Amino acid sequence: MRVKPKLIDKFGRRVSYVRMSVTDRCDFRCVYCMDEEMTFVNKTKVLTFEEMQLIAEVFVELGVSKIRLTGGEPLIRANVMSLFESMGAIENLGEFVLSTNGSQLTKYASQLKTFGIKRINISLDSLRVSRFKSLTRIGDLNKVLQGIDTACATGFEKIKLNAVILKGRNDDEVLDLVNYAIDKKIDISFIEEMPLGVINEHNRGETFCSSDELKAMIEAEMNLVVSQKQAKQSDGPSNYFQVEGTQTHVGFISPHSHNFCSACNRVRVTAEGKLLLCLGNEHSADLRDVLRTYPGDRERLKQEIIRAMDLKPEKHEFKVDQAPEILRFMNMTGG
Repeated sequence: MRVKPKLIDKFGRRVSYVRMSVTDRCDFRCVYCMDEEMTFVNKTKVLTFEEMQLIAEVFVELGVSKIRLTGGEPLIRANVMSLFESMGAIENLGEFVLSTNGSQLTKYASQLKTFGIKRINISLDSLRVSRFKSLTRIGDLNKVLQGIDTACATGFEKIKLNAVILKGRNDDEVLDLVNYAIDKKIDISFIEEMPLGVINEHNRGETFCSSDELKAMIEAEMNLVVSQKQAKQSDGPSNYFQVEGTQTHVGFISPHSHNFCSACNRVRVTAEGKLLLCLGNEHSADLRDVLRTYPGDRERLKQEIIRAMDLKPEKHEFKVDQAPEILRFMNMTGG
């Protein structure tokens, strides 16, 4: 029996999860994600679907079992369902999942399920129409809520909300968001703001809200117990708790207050083909250059990915009270 190869970095961490950005463009302009006036990557520099497909296939051949398609907003790229269809058919891909802002789910949920998407993460930072528009600058809350309802009715194995909480902006909605998740019988994770890109819209040090603060807010009203999901989880950044008496799990992703780098099992591929070895560092390899210099050369691509594992740093050094060291915005990173 042939043993499947593994991607191991120099700190002994196995990479089994790849987040691939379909596009850096988005139909929202979330205040913590990007500037209001963005300059996006020239379309000639963005990977074609065929190039993305080849990268995904090679990663699976190297032992990766989970691929998440992200953006920007992945569902706004033209003809993107063809990519979901081809990628969902990759042999030995264990988990094929999606992150989205929810704006396109009423249109695409059924096709996504048909093409093999089993789990979806949906961003939702507010349940108030005017505040949602303020945080996303141009987003339509009702459209997103309709998308969540459609996704719930479609029958995906798991739906999870992701919320970034900013002190003084939406921290008074933490319990409302948890109760919404409970009502929908879905999960929710609260994510500490990532200091990526220079923003002028708010002071990250002043709006930072730690996972411990959020957990205390919730526990003042609800009983959180360590869930079986957490007990089974051996990697990944979330600490999960179940709201007692419900089906809902609450996760806390804490890149600042509880660094999770020692268990990191993931890398990211940007829409322009840069393999990022760490969300909080610039260590990278240029897969697009390999693809376009040596078209179709799977072995050369494999060797570049294997070589890049030695570039993966031990940890990130996020600091909310200082100017960001990483100047790329979240939409360029792929979530």
